[in-house]
Amino acid sequence: MTYDVIVIGGGIVGLATALKIKQGNPTLKLLIIEKETKVAQHQTGHNSGVIHSGLYYKPGSLKATNCIRGYEMLLDFCRNEDIKHDLCGKIVVATRPEQVPILDGLFERGKQNGLDGFKMLNPAQLKEYEPHVNGLKGFFVPQTGIIDYTEVCEKYLQKTRELGGEIVFGQKVTGINSQANTSVVNTDGGAYQTRLVVNCAGLYSDKVGQMTDQRAERLRITPFRGEYFEIKPEKQYLVKNLIYPVPDPNFPFLGVHFTRMIHGGVEAGPNAVLAFAREGYKKTDINLAELFETLTWRGFRKVAAKYWRTGFGEMYRSFSKAAFTKALQELIPEIQEDDLIPGGAGVRAQACDYDGGLLDDFAIFENERAVNVCNAPSPAATSSLSIGQTVSELVLKRF
Repeated sequence: MTYDVIVIGGGIVGLATALKIKQGNPTLKLLIIEKETKVAQHQTGHNSGVIHSGLYYKPGSLKATNCIRGYEMLLDFCRNEDIKHDLCGKIVVATRPEQVPILDGLFERGKQNGLDGFKMLNPAQLKEYEPHVNGLKGFFVPQTGIIDYTEVCEKYLQKTRELGGEIVFGQKVTGINSQANTSVVNTDGGAYQTRLVVNCAGLYSDKVGQMTDQRAERLRITPFRGEYFEIKPEKQYLVKNLIYPVPDPNFPFLGVHFTRMIHGGVEAGPNAVLAFAREGYKKTDINLAELFETLTWRGFRKVAAKYWRTGFGEMYRSFSKAAFTKALQELIPEIQEDDLIPGGAGVRAQACDYDGGLLDDFAIFENERAVNVCNAPSPAATSSLSIGQTVSELVLKRF
């Protein structure tokens, strides 16, 4: 059989893209190839389950436009499909004087991105939202929520199958060969012919991208592990909903925070340390070939030379529970080291270009044989249906 479209990757972006393609043209023969035995086994299934508002992102960027549109699409989908979620809101808190101007700028950016209902808070007002928080100034974002993205993925797949879409599990893509009017996607379990390849391979999106587009050679996925602690049950009263710090402008994905989870419990974290394997969820997970590739990539060396102090600080917190606790105490002084129980970890697929830039925006490369989604970190889960819509429009115009 020759498929019209093969989507590589069964994470939330791949599944949303497949769903949007089938909704746009149910007659297309579509196959999803996923190397694991279930969907959402990597970035999607290891994140903190936050529904992002679109607050942080540069107005007009793909992140901003897709997050804001995707936010509404996700909420509509969850309401229609009865998926549990909670728009509990969050506070963003400045704990040091030098953070206040950044906080003010972030507040203005939120307004530029069309958010409404959020408001500045003085120290007393902060405590009305989070009685145990410490802060000089902050603001409340009512649009932020919590959800289980694995459940969302399972529903995306169900809806895609109802429209005739197919999926194969347990098959890793090993190569893509071009023929006259089709491509052959080779896996370790078989070969599949298709008119168009859509690459949503997440942590391996650069590798898959390089099989069809030379532009993907100009970037590499650099894996950053984010490690979490959970707050022991008797101390969970310290956190009502979500508490975030003011982000570092150079590394907006850094900064430990507190997150109430949709199925109960409270997470604290994450840090962000270089992972020694693309799927390195533990400190002991090492893939020497992948680590060598990361360390020898010209772009990464440039980033490391510029920000080595930040990197060592994150690594120190990874090995020192006391240091991790100290970072959390900036937001909640009452939290103690004994209150923290080791939790899970996720790996962020952060694209780094040849010149040492950490790509901040989503990156999508298109040619006649393929559409490659080569950088889709947070807020990709919130934005998934919007990203899927964007990619499906590139796909559907060909049929």
